[in-house]
Amino acid sequence: MKLNKFEKFTDLKDMLNKSAEKFADRPAYVFKTETPGKFKNILYRELKQDVDALGTSLINIGLKGKRVAVISENRYEWGIAYLAISCGTGVVVPLDKALPANELECLIIRSQVEAIFYSKKYDEIMMDIKSRNTTDLRYYISMDLEERKEGVLSQKELIQKGKKLLEEGDRRFLDATIDAEKMGIMLFTSGTTAKSKAVMLSHKNICANLMDIAAVIKLTEEDRLLSFLPLHHTFECTVGFLYPISKGCSIAFCGGVRHLSSDISDYKITAMISVPALYEVMYKRLIKEIEKKGKKELLDKGTKISGVLMKFGVDMRKKIFSEIHEKFGGKLRLFVNGGAALDKEVEKGFNDLGIVTVQGYGLTETSPVISAGNDFYRRVGSIGKVFPSLKVKIVNKDRDGIGEIIVKGPSVMLGYYNNEEATKEVLKDGWFYTGDLGYFDKDNFLFISGRSKNVIVLKNGKNIFPEEMETLLCRIEGVKEAMVYGKPEEKDDDVKICAKIVYDKDIMKETYNLENEEEIKELLWEKVKEINKTMPAYKYIKEIIITTEELIKTTTQKVKRHEELKKILG
Repeated sequence: MKLNKFEKFTDLKDMLNKSAEKFADRPAYVFKTETPGKFKNILYRELKQDVDALGTSLINIGLKGKRVAVISENRYEWGIAYLAISCGTGVVVPLDKALPANELECLIIRSQVEAIFYSKKYDEIMMDIKSRNTTDLRYYISMDLEERKEGVLSQKELIQKGKKLLEEGDRRFLDATIDAEKMGIMLFTSGTTAKSKAVMLSHKNICANLMDIAAVIKLTEEDRLLSFLPLHHTFECTVGFLYPISKGCSIAFCGGVRHLSSDISDYKITAMISVPALYEVMYKRLIKEIEKKGKKELLDKGTKISGVLMKFGVDMRKKIFSEIHEKFGGKLRLFVNGGAALDKEVEKGFNDLGIVTVQGYGLTETSPVISAGNDFYRRVGSIGKVFPSLKVKIVNKDRDGIGEIIVKGPSVMLGYYNNEEATKEVLKDGWFYTGDLGYFDKDNFLFISGRSKNVIVLKNGKNIFPEEMETLLCRIEGVKEAMVYGKPEEKDDDVKICAKIVYDKDIMKETYNLENEEEIKELLWEKVKEINKTMPAYKYIKEIIITTEELIKTTTQKVKRHEELKKILG
């Protein structure tokens, strides 16, 4: 198997030290200023100084070996808090920024954290938690306060105090050693159905994954990534934060979905990681724009020409589609998709335009990436090749060769914190049972079919993977999202395949000139019948419900099927 050369490191501290030395005067973070086109940089040297100072301060206030939580929107302060905790202080516990107050409090209690970093958005929630004294929290640290106020510490002030301590010769943080085998990071799963579990990851877990990513997807100090997904999510944290830092790249923060296109263009972004929903919206908008300008025929022609040239090893896509590349700032070269399967049409579409688009697959429990399309091996629709340090097997296969994906290797978690029963359920003889169903093709590309708990089993023993059908429904013009589910039928004790479809009112009016819900439902039903014709009869969708209301989702945009079903079936 072909691999890139990569730097080895034992733990995150080792990784940060090597990057700070190697890329000292390169920008680690880039921010917009009041002046359009003018940016403010934070260099790797400065990043390391801030981390060392903050870590020194944390040890000084008695947090050595303790657990510390971090919660905020994506920002520089989140990154330095994470690194200061993990690179010599204690165990870092990233928390989901979208959780309601009561759930946050519950996770703070469960993780036994003694300090928490947070942004001003959480001031009220934190003061409420503080007043009730239900947790082990001793320190509340604000990312926004200039100085300590009413018992709340200031992150900025802690950094200044840490710099002073370092000048005075305090080396407790600098000399702190990391036990790479022990828990260094505690992450809560998004808990789509059951109570979320606390995943225990070690530095060895994360670093094994970082080195695997480096072996198959090359980034250099010339690359600039746009941070879009929430940083508490392990996919963004490992692939969009720690990996770029290990390679000397620069990171810019997205100002929100509305600013996505302008941020990609203004920052001259070269790569980003996200979830299908975002790429699919971007692609649909792009194609719509091309159609409006009457250039769709030109696009198709260009795709054919570039496709022929590619067969002879000549890549002219950037030149042929220069107008599209300029729209994205002229530097964009890589999209990495995770979280769920990306529509094949979108993946192929971006690849045809010369923006390499690959799918990755993994779970919080595997630090997270298990496989991905990469610099050497790609196949549309596949989740790529298994990472070099991992072994993957497919067990309990059905007649089509689809079975559960199980994985073994250095990036597999230590277990679930305080939950031996759940750990034993998924970790057997060193193998982690993912609960995902998939198969290998003849060239060892891994394909995913869906979650085992989402599979609809018919009376005749046939399995239906809702994810596969949802992709087809979402291709209908004007459909924002869809959920396919099985509805129990009393008369023959079987299951009826149904779909809940979320449509876009504006597109329905603009494209089909329809505003009446009954007429929209009729149109969508005709489109569903067309999809049915492309599938075996047992997969036919027999009933639809339509709405403009978004499906209930986790913060990583996964549909909470259990809650949706409760809503639909009562």
